[in-house]
Amino acid sequence: MTTNIEHFKAKLEEEQARLEQELSRVARKNPTNPSEWIPMPNEHEGSQADENVVADAIEEYEDNAAIASALEKRLNDVRSGLDKMKHNVFGICQICKKEIEQDRLEANPAARTCKEHINSL
Repeated sequence: MTTNIEHFKAKLEEEQARLEQELSRVARKNPTNPSEWIPMPNEHEGSQADENVVADAIEEYEDNAAIASALEKRLNDVRSGLDKMKHNVFGICQICKKEIEQDRLEANPAARTCKEHINSL
């Protein structure tokens, strides 16, 4: 089985751009480490002394933090997939070192394992 690297590279690059766009809505790049994202609080009108406004702001910040965390994890997986292409190890299971199934890569080009080891990492 031969993996179509260019096809999967295009898919990963497209997903990377989409993830970065989604992240920019809830987070900003860390100025001291541009590969990390920092969740942003939402802007609120009204008095900061109003405890309901403060509670809403905290809840929205926590929501943004959770969303940013999930998106950043996926973005790191996508970047890892692109990096594997540069090192000629893309499409190789990290557990058994066999080729990852084409249908698995099609569903998730950033997959790190074959179907047999899907829950191993």
